[in-house]
Amino acid sequence: MERKEFVCIGCPLGCNVTVEAEGKEIKSITGNTCPRGADYVTKELTDPRRIVTSLVRVKGGELPVVSVKTAADIPKGEIGECVKVLKEVELEAPVCIGDVVVENVCGTGVNIIATKNIEKV
Repeated sequence: MERKEFVCIGCPLGCNVTVEAEGKEIKSITGNTCPRGADYVTKELTDPRRIVTSLVRVKGGELPVVSVKTAADIPKGEIGECVKVLKEVELEAPVCIGDVVVENVCGTGVNIIATKNIEKV
């Protein structure tokens, strides 16, 4: 049986959670003080996902870049490809919070959205 240790990020407590598993089958989860700990660890073992944040170039704006993020979490294995896609993006000012910058990034079904307003100069 394999034993793994995690620090839960499901809530501010940051519990030390221990998982015992055989292959992909979870046998026990201990150390979490709320249900979010078990959910977090289960997802981390079976389908790890992350929110991606980055910057994208802006042409003709008051700032040369705008902050962006995925509208939801994406599979951890797609992060590198997502960042490569974002390196190629250049927007025209103005940019508004919530604007879709990239639709369905890397076939994940998740959009990249702007998180800041950039006015045109």
